[in-house]
Amino acid sequence: MVIYVSRKETFSASHRLFNKNLSDEENQKIFGKCSNPNGHGHNYVLEVIIQGEPDPSTGYVIDLKLLKTIIRENVINKVDHKNLNLDVDFLKDIIPTTENIAAGIWKQLKDKIPSGRLYSVKLYETEKNFVEYKGE
Repeated sequence: MVIYVSRKETFSASHRLFNKNLSDEENQKIFGKCSNPNGHGHNYVLEVIIQGEPDPSTGYVIDLKLLKTIIRENVINKVDHKNLNLDVDFLKDIIPTTENIAAGIWKQLKDKIPSGRLYSVKLYETEKNFVEYKGE
């Protein structure tokens, strides 16, 4: 029996989308208002999904209290109220698109899950825009 367990967390962060190898005009053309030199912010919603079989002695795929702690220690504490371009080591030299942030979060979590396995990371940048990364 395979079960999928999800945990949602939220964080607020700012970023600027730009490629340092392109001119300001090229960045503006590609990224539009998201390339504002002073950046802009989002209230992100992160959903981490763990896949596995329930432990016969606990019924858990993973203890959700433990998953909450893992997500907060390895992701939320690093990104909440930060500038993703400047303050977050795991995003250094990466254009902080939602796609790249989700992949970076995956890397922060993939070796930290003690039971089950990391199935996917969903990151909502807005209510209507989100990405899902499955470590592929």
